[in-house]
Amino acid sequence: MLAAMLGEAWHAMGANRLRTFLTMLGMVIGVGAVVLMMAVGQGAQYAVSQSISSMGSNLFILISGSTTSGGVRSGSGGAPSLTVVDAEAIAELPGVQAVAPVHTGRTQMVYGPNNWSASTYGTTPSYLDVRSWTMASGYPFTESDLRSSTRVALIGKTVADNLFGDEDPVGKTIRVGQSPFMILGVLAAKGQSLDGRDQDDTMLIPLTTAQRKVYGTPFQGAVRMIMVQAETASGMPAVEKSMVSLLRQRHRLREGVDNDFYLRNLAEVADSAAETARIMSMLLGAIASVSLLVGGIGIMNIMLVSVTERTREIGIRLAIGSRERDILLQFLLEAIIISVVGCFIGLVLGVGGALLANALTDAMVVISGSSVLVAFGVAASVGVFFGFYPARKAARLDPIEALRYQ
Repeated sequence: MLAAMLGEAWHAMGANRLRTFLTMLGMVIGVGAVVLMMAVGQGAQYAVSQSISSMGSNLFILISGSTTSGGVRSGSGGAPSLTVVDAEAIAELPGVQAVAPVHTGRTQMVYGPNNWSASTYGTTPSYLDVRSWTMASGYPFTESDLRSSTRVALIGKTVADNLFGDEDPVGKTIRVGQSPFMILGVLAAKGQSLDGRDQDDTMLIPLTTAQRKVYGTPFQGAVRMIMVQAETASGMPAVEKSMVSLLRQRHRLREGVDNDFYLRNLAEVADSAAETARIMSMLLGAIASVSLLVGGIGIMNIMLVSVTERTREIGIRLAIGSRERDILLQFLLEAIIISVVGCFIGLVLGVGGALLANALTDAMVVISGSSVLVAFGVAASVGVFFGFYPARKAARLDPIEALRYQ
């Protein structure tokens, strides 16, 4: 019975191929647009999540604060208010996983005929733990290098590519300013940060080497920032409160006096970026879904026309014993076939368009099975929803009036 109805539905659609194709085109465009837009949106979410994970987890950044002199107030980093001793004290707080004091700047590096300028971070071995940064080759510097102010360095992938090309940097010596530095290792690639900065355009050296032999310091032990990693995300509010209280006490700040440091919670920044990407993905999907609605309305219009054209046929079938539900099922099957076939073609075009966009542009696209299933399910539901009214109208025709219809 069902096979016969499917055959009849296919024959009826084949009688008006162009009209069937144009009706189906609405679903093709709708599903293709939904799949493509969801792939772009999920790609944006994936890119943001990768940037967030590359920063490290549960991170705080403490930056040296400002001072006021002669009515002029300097910005963040304008005063050397943070020290290595502050970092050591923070490391003793409950809920703190790791701490890395950092002294930053930009240096010019030279190797043979090549030279490159990159961000240079004087820090401690715990920096790699705080940033969840691994080694691509070589090995990190140690506490012994820190105590001895050894001229050794770790470089990011961008620095390695520009200074050494295809040559292995490990064990080679570069010149930073007028000082020779030996490359101990190359850091694993991290890509761009949330602010668009290339994290691989980086060199790490021991903190004491940066303070004594590269940048210098206004006073002993001063650092520009301290990176702090909390043990858990849920414990971050308590850690933040403890750090602020400790630093105010250590810096002898009276009540009512502003902090002489700035604290940034990178988890909040990451959550905000992830929420923005999620909303963008939903918005793209919602905009594309409008074309599915238009396609559904097109199916309903054409099915109503088909019911009108086939009124005498419906009357004959009812007169010779067909039941209302048989007529209903017949026209509903036609709507579903148009919708499902259009949906399948749209899926192929949408996936192909996403892969093409990924190949021709730098845009990140992610095609997930769930998005394909959702698009297919919604399209089939649209076919059923918009095909039901014409099918119901056909099933409720009066056989006598249908037979009289010219």
